[in-house]
Amino acid sequence: MAKRTVPLVLLFLVVYGVCVPASAQVCSLLGQPALPLLSAQKDINIGAIFSFHRSALLKMHPFTSEPEPTTCISFNLREFKFAQTLIFAIEEINNNTQLLPGVSLGYKIYDSCSSIALTILSVKKKENIFDILCIFFLQISHFATCACLSNRNIYPSFFRTIPSDYYQSRALVQLVKHFGWTWVGMVRSRSDYGNNGIAAFEEAAKQEGICIEYSEAIFKTDPQDQFLKTVEVIKKGTARVVLAFIALGDFVPLLKVISQHNITGIQWVGSESWITSRTLAETKEYSFLSGAVGFAIANAKLVGLREFLVNVHRDQEPNNELLKEFWETAFHCSFRNSGSGGCTGSERLAELQNEYTDVSELRIANKVYTAVYAIAHTLHNILKDIKSSTKIKIMDLSSQVLEYIGGVKFTIKTGEEIFFDASGDPVARYDLVNWQPVQDGSLQFKNVGFYDSSLPSEQHLQVNQEHVLWAGDSGQLPVSVCSESCPPGTRKAVQKGRPVCCYDCIPCGEGEISNDSSDCFPCDLEYWSNESKDRCVLKVIEFLSYTEIMGMVLCIFSFIGLLLTIIVSLLFYLHKETPIVRANNSELSFLLLFSLTLCFLCSLTFIGRPTEWSCMLRHTAFGITFVLCISCILGKTIVVLMAFKATLPGSNVMKWFGPLQQQLSVVFLTLIQMIICVLWLTISPPFPYMNLSYYRERIILECNVGSALGFWAVLGYTGLLSILCFVLAFLARKLPDNFNEAKFITFSMLIFCAVWLTFIPAYVSSPGKFTVAVEIFAILASSFGLLFCIFSPKSALLSLLSDPLVLLSTGCGGFCSVDRVSTRHSGLSVTISITAVLWTCIMYFLIKNDIDFLQLTKNGNLH
Repeated sequence: MAKRTVPLVLLFLVVYGVCVPASAQVCSLLGQPALPLLSAQKDINIGAIFSFHRSALLKMHPFTSEPEPTTCISFNLREFKFAQTLIFAIEEINNNTQLLPGVSLGYKIYDSCSSIALTILSVKKKENIFDILCIFFLQISHFATCACLSNRNIYPSFFRTIPSDYYQSRALVQLVKHFGWTWVGMVRSRSDYGNNGIAAFEEAAKQEGICIEYSEAIFKTDPQDQFLKTVEVIKKGTARVVLAFIALGDFVPLLKVISQHNITGIQWVGSESWITSRTLAETKEYSFLSGAVGFAIANAKLVGLREFLVNVHRDQEPNNELLKEFWETAFHCSFRNSGSGGCTGSERLAELQNEYTDVSELRIANKVYTAVYAIAHTLHNILKDIKSSTKIKIMDLSSQVLEYIGGVKFTIKTGEEIFFDASGDPVARYDLVNWQPVQDGSLQFKNVGFYDSSLPSEQHLQVNQEHVLWAGDSGQLPVSVCSESCPPGTRKAVQKGRPVCCYDCIPCGEGEISNDSSDCFPCDLEYWSNESKDRCVLKVIEFLSYTEIMGMVLCIFSFIGLLLTIIVSLLFYLHKETPIVRANNSELSFLLLFSLTLCFLCSLTFIGRPTEWSCMLRHTAFGITFVLCISCILGKTIVVLMAFKATLPGSNVMKWFGPLQQQLSVVFLTLIQMIICVLWLTISPPFPYMNLSYYRERIILECNVGSALGFWAVLGYTGLLSILCFVLAFLARKLPDNFNEAKFITFSMLIFCAVWLTFIPAYVSSPGKFTVAVEIFAILASSFGLLFCIFSPKSALLSLLSDPLVLLSTGCGGFCSVDRVSTRHSGLSVTISITAVLWTCIMYFLIKNDIDFLQLTKNGNLH
């Protein structure tokens, strides 16, 4: 098999390019290409760029001659370990007969010296391969986390094995939300890493209701004044949690200034760039970072890596200057000195404990290891299809390489499944790290949870909070809020000109509640807020009850009226043969007393909890009994008029309005009311109704009249008969007759009409149980008026006469002359009439004032 040498580059690790004939004109590099510091030529070579040195010496170029090679300084043991991890992975693959069988991988590793210019110079290396020039730059990064690199329009060939900061920013938001911190400060690097990371954090934080008090940007080359300004902002801030989304190199200068100002008590939240830095953790001056939490790249254990690392020796490549510099840095010696402080080459790496030999934190090294295996699996799939020549065309290889690596999926020996999404990103997996002190004063990293984007959204973040040690070595979770949570029964009102996390707590309005919420919510119609306004309770159902004072008083008056009516009936029955009782149709008198008894009793149906039957009974019983009562009075009035007409010569009118006709007229007039009531109950009867509109805080249980036409027809018919009776009685008030009742009927109907005329506005304007009370009062007042005005004069006469036989023998003589009775008792009737009207007016105004008072209270105008 012919040897093929395909350069592939890692840190930005190989692939993408074009294939053109070798004879074609191509761009060439001016000057000498960069040479790899570590290399091994094999069938397929993987190129990689690491920052073996932390910086390069800056030189002034006169531009009159070719610049001298750049001098790199400050050897980086960590990056050298990454390079050795790459070599370790390649040797594992070469020894694996299942992966790339018959093909061996080589490597060419370059030094960027943390310089962009040197990085570009390294990737411009090119080689000719047979008659075809194939340059593939498949960029696979183990350390580039900027979310901007996921843009496939700008970076179509970029892949990485480390998660994007897009996921880290959202993981940090979930972490801050989990601990209830809604008020945080931020410090970031003034670079793509910091700016893009914080921008993603702010976007996600806004959706979760997290506010940012300040956001300071710094860079390692900033003047000291900038760091002092940032420290002052942190000191003056009220946020007790500070998120440092910052590169390690930018963070160290700031930490030095913070340590000088002795700023403590801050809960630090860190990004993966510095949260697992041994340099910071082992520096005692930075002990104020104790309790810091943050996400680190998931750790892994690579079996055999330590043995491989400690077996590296300068003698393996005596002429390799990089190995020589590594040896001198690791053992703090020099090959130039032969005496004290000189390197002998017999030193043992296995006896060292430093950043290079430590394999407890292989977070980034594992990503280098994973990147090499991703390339190997991609090449394995490509070569397998090239052999079959069914799925790939050699001339179109460059456009298909991206498809191959985009579809690669494998599991490494750590058990982690590796694949890339459409943006070239792997699954985001982070360890939640907590800095906890140890006995020697340094800090150690303890895993207290993890974040895994492959899990369901509600399971992305898992935290063992009981194992977390907070700032100041405290076991108490720090609180960082702009405003304390509002207690139940209040709502948040954002302070003007400040973030939404800064608010005042305003009590909820009447009928509204809040319970661990930013807003107040109204209760359902049948519920009302309790006193603390944190729970909805059933509204008080109000109706006129027998147990309350008003109901008791009305019941007492009803029974008094009933008792008086029975007494009068009994008195009339005992004196039924006397001319006083017989003078004006005693049957109508007894029927009138019976109807008054029903009137007093029907008032009781208005008291108590309204039911379907009680609502129908109260209105129909009221209408029928009062019409019966008014019909009897109307009959008695007509009798008086007819009796006077009968005394005129040649008049025989009484034969047309005798007792039978009087009784039939009462039945006929009452029957009309009964027909109206039957029609009302048939078409739209009254029913119990919960009135939720009049009072917000309570329910009025009342009887809805159903058909308003039926209700007012009953009242209208009763009123019509009352007015007719009043007019006839008024016309007959001065008719001369010993037993003329016209004056008493006139006064009684005056009271009746006055009460019911007053009743109408009071009924319409009275709320709830006061409506029922007004109606009962009107029934009782009018019933008492009829009872006293019509029957009190006769009852007084009957009770004052000691011997009823005198009435039988003398026909009363002149004692019970109507003129005298009218004279003696008209004053009583007038007094009763005036009193009833006054009491009706007083009752109306009392209820009206009570309603106005309730309205003031309800509207909140009374304090």
